Amino acid sequence: MSDAVDRRGHVWPGLLAGAEWLERDSTQRVLEMLNSDGHEARAVGGTVRNALMGIPVTDVDVATTATPGEVMRRADEAGVKAVDTGSEHGTVTLVPDHEPIEVTTLREDVETYGRRARVTFTRDWASDARRRDFTMNALYAGPDGTVYDPLGGYADLKARRVRFIGDPHERIREDYLRILRFFRFEAQYGAPEGPRESMDAEALAAIEQESEGLERLSGERVHNELVRLLAARGAARSLEAMMDTGVLVRLLGGAPRLTAFSRVHEVQRARAFTADPMVRLAVLAVRVEEEAERLARNLRLSNAERDELVALPRAARRLDAGVATLDAKAALYRFGPKVYRGGVLLAWCDARADVEDAAWNALFSLPEAWEPPAFPLKGSDLLALGMKPGPEVGEALRALEQRWIADDFAADRDTLMTWARAEVASRA
Repeated sequence: MSDAVDRRGHVWPGLLAGAEWLERDSTQRVLEMLNSDGHEARAVGGTVRNALMGIPVTDVDVATTATPGEVMRRADEAGVKAVDTGSEHGTVTLVPDHEPIEVTTLREDVETYGRRARVTFTRDWASDARRRDFTMNALYAGPDGTVYDPLGGYADLKARRVRFIGDPHERIREDYLRILRFFRFEAQYGAPEGPRESMDAEALAAIEQESEGLERLSGERVHNELVRLLAARGAARSLEAMMDTGVLVRLLGGAPRLTAFSRVHEVQRARAFTADPMVRLAVLAVRVEEEAERLARNLRLSNAERDELVALPRAARRLDAGVATLDAKAALYRFGPKVYRGGVLLAWCDARADVEDAAWNALFSLPEAWEPPAFPLKGSDLLALGMKPGPEVGEALRALEQRWIADDFAADRDTLMTWARAEVASRA
């Protein structure tokens, strides 16, 4: 983000000129269609924010002075597919060249009722900007790349400062999820190595006072924001601020382990590895399966996320710096590489071992050196040897599998069939 711009008020001519996303035929087609006959249209929000930060733009959102009906009329005349995705709230999705672009009419709030608001359409760009959450989301870009900034969001963006628009208390009360969005935006767009004190003090004070409102949020909404926050590069800094404001304990309960979480970042940097959000959540808040089950319920985790979170402490208990190679291979076989590596990270952080520790690095690298084989036998093999269907088939198969593991996974199918005959005979 260059400071060498021609600043005139809050307009920077051509600041995004030539941007790939702006020059796409689909983007230009929509903007040209809506920038005529007395109406204006500009790219808005995350589209402009990401472009100014050098983050690839995947989705293009557009704001316009044209009403939804006018947008749909112009789309029909231009042969562009239009989908009514919320015209009562001002939103129509246009699909030029098979690329969906969400177009929303400028709005201003007449009355607000928490997340709900009675809005009216407007032609005033500043009024539209004032109803958004953060200043860095209240940026607009015209077809020629000129950036329009009614509320000083560009300065905040350059400073990597997340700041609420207007009174933080009012913005938060409109939707308490904005507390989590504030910390997620700090983790994604803030200064990841900057001091905690560089965060907006007014926002943090309001968050601390309003944090009780988090209890009104559904688990699903909290889950979606928290997972994205945990995956961000600046998560550790945001979590520290969440702890200071009481937000983290409200969300997770117990005693979140920030020191252990910070160590995950150290290991990631040393290993060029990115832990997934469930591993990060486990390091932060899970040591036993019961904690994982509680979080899975409260945060409405998917079945796959719940299974991973529960498995991580189980894997961690089987791993330490002195574990035998065969036991480590058995853990990798049982849990698979994803949970195995997460378990190593969990145990590594608990042990407070150095990131250069040879034993822990060897454990972590095991999936690169050894791929667990598939167990060669199935229940049908035992049935073919004369074993009667029933629970004993599973018991016998597990016994054979355990013997195979103890043999360092070396026995081939022929050897296993010999073992199986003896196992079946012993149970006859």
